[in-house]
Amino acid sequence: MRKRLLAANWKMHKTPQQAADFVHAFLPLVKNTDNEVVLCPAALSVAATVEALKGSNIAVGCQNIHWEKDGAYTGEISAEMIVASGCTHVIIGHSERRQYFGETDERVNKKLKFALEAGLTPIVCVGELLEEHEAGIADDVLRRQCSIAFRSISGAKAAKLVMAYEPVWAIGTGKTATPHIAASAHETIRQEAADALGRDVADKMRILYGGSVKPENAASLLDEPEVDGALVGGASLDPQSFAAIVNCVK
Repeated sequence: MRKRLLAANWKMHKTPQQAADFVHAFLPLVKNTDNEVVLCPAALSVAATVEALKGSNIAVGCQNIHWEKDGAYTGEISAEMIVASGCTHVIIGHSERRQYFGETDERVNKKLKFALEAGLTPIVCVGELLEEHEAGIADDVLRRQCSIAFRSISGAKAAKLVMAYEPVWAIGTGKTATPHIAASAHETIRQEAADALGRDVADKMRILYGGSVKPENAASLLDEPEVDGALVGGASLDPQSFAAIVNCVK
């Protein structure tokens, strides 16, 4: 049985004080959950989030990582910095990074290698555009993204790897993939993982769904055996809303 993982991606929201205020309101609401929960604040709010979560079992993740150890890369964040900040997770290849900042499948692969080497738990995002979905080539897109992401990564190294299926047409649009669409996509991702990393790694790998997850639809999505959790954007910005999602999964 794969342990459920609920990850909050706050994107470019919340100052350090706002992040701390969220945590103080959120912790009492999820004190009875057995699920793994990760909050991913903007980089400048990581320290405040880590501090506010001290003594809890909730983890903190970073929203991005660079593929070099260090160097002249203004504005970037290294794996060493992420670990030193208290983060245990990192999001890689989110569709907004791909759309707005030129993130390619090859860069996702480079970043994934560095994250795994540093002992971080990567949450690697894959998913198709609206036109790809409507053209019926979603599976082809997922297979390409996964095969490149997994390139030259051993099954032993990939033990911590988490994948997230986020159909780009469902992010921030209010549209949500049906449970059937999500489950089918997750099966494709798991098969690619089996081919590249081995069946044992694939069977244990958690695959999250991301794309307009809300308290109203979370239970039906997470009821699918292939859906091991959720990567939540807008609905994670409010403590009561995100707590409702965390607590709907038993």
